[in-house]
Amino acid sequence: MEFIRNSLGVLSVLPVLPFVLVYGIGRFMKLEKRRCLFLAMDVTTVFLLLSVSALFNNIFDSRFGFFLILLIVLIGAGLIGGAQNRLKGQIDGKRLFRAVWRLSFMLMGAGYVLFMVVGMIKYISQTM
Repeated sequence: MEFIRNSLGVLSVLPVLPFVLVYGIGRFMKLEKRRCLFLAMDVTTVFLLLSVSALFNNIFDSRFGFFLILLIVLIGAGLIGGAQNRLKGQIDGKRLFRAVWRLSFMLMGAGYVLFMVVGMIKYISQTM
C-alpha cells in the first residue's frame, strides 16, 4: 500500500512521467501514434488535476484549488454542451465528456507550467 501511495505521489508531482509512460507503452504495443497521444493525454489529466490543485493551494495558501478547477471544468462542460445543443439540437454525452476532458488537459498543462514557475519564484524569494 505504501508503494502505491508513493507512486501516485511521484506521478502527481511530475505529471510528465505518466504521459511519457503511457505513450511509450502504447507505441511499444504497436498502437498508432494518434491513439497513443490521446490515451496519454487522458491518463495524464488525472495527475494534472491533482498537481495543479496542490500547486494552487500551496501558492495561494488555500484549500480551494481542487474545487476551483472542478468548477471551471463544469462551466466548460455547460458551455460546450450548450453549443452542442444549439448546433445539433441534442447533446452527445460521450463527445462532450471527451472534449471537456481534453480541454482540461490543455488548460491544466498550461496551469502546471505557470504555477510551477510561480511556486519556484515564491520559494526562492522566501529563502533569500
